[in-house]
Amino acid sequence: CSMSLHILAWIQVIVQLFFFLMIRRPPRSTQSRSSAASDVYKRQVSTQSTWGKNCMTNRCQFENSNDVGVFAKLTNTYCLVSHGGSESFYSIFESELGPYIPVIHASIAGTRIIGRLTAGNKRGLIVPNNISDVELKTLRNSLPEEVVVKRVEERLSALGNCIACNDYVALVHTDLDKETEEIIADTLGVEVFRTTIASNVLVGTYCVMNNRGGLVHPLTTPEELDELANLLQIPLCAGTVNRGSDVIAAGLLVNDWAGFCGLDTTSTEITVVESIFRLNEMKKGEGEGEGEIRTDLIKNLK
Repeated sequence: CSMSLHILAWIQVIVQLFFFLMIRRPPRSTQSRSSAASDVYKRQVSTQSTWGKNCMTNRCQFENSNDVGVFAKLTNTYCLVSHGGSESFYSIFESELGPYIPVIHASIAGTRIIGRLTAGNKRGLIVPNNISDVELKTLRNSLPEEVVVKRVEERLSALGNCIACNDYVALVHTDLDKETEEIIADTLGVEVFRTTIASNVLVGTYCVMNNRGGLVHPLTTPEELDELANLLQIPLCAGTVNRGSDVIAAGLLVNDWAGFCGLDTTSTEITVVESIFRLNEMKKGEGEGEGEIRTDLIKNLK
């Protein structure tokens, strides 16, 4: 009898141990937390390693800020970047743009927010009246000879927030001075329209465009999109950057063949950017002919 009790006790211990192990062990169809994390990391590494091969839009930051459009200005003939950024920030612009257009380090009125204080296209650059003579001279000496730099006396001095333009058309703040409107038309060689975007007068803040398309405030109505597209004669799309930000121009820079956005911009947002600005057309030249296709395009734009 004692032997039978002893055997039953051992059987009970074995059964308890068996159920304990089954509870502790993760199901075969479910990854453990460490395994799942490892797979996520592997996917991130894979995405980063192929990013430059599959994308014409570069993600970057200026001193931990995703508002790259605040600290730079990009056109088809030049790029202005603010002083005080990291080497990695400048290297992204230099490597992408350096072989084709000048990348110029500059400041406006002693500040670094050059993207919000200036407006320009391939023909010219408009700067506020509070720019210093030294800064103005530096710009004129550094920019291509065919680019006209014009200083304007305008009470709305954040010109980049008040003007959105490409090489043919400009949208401007409804309260901009008439004289400033005429300077924009003459200096940039564009047709000027006073308008709003999603009921916002800061058209330069909520719109970015090149000669192929444009991205506007996500709350822009379909009727407004149609009206603006008719004015600009390019396709438009409502969207966001930097993981849902509606301040489009602060987080995005584009010309007709390259783009730069904040580091928080999602892959879905970048897909929209590359589609509406037709930057993804550069992908068809990927490989041996990519450099030739880009060079030919830039020559035509100039």
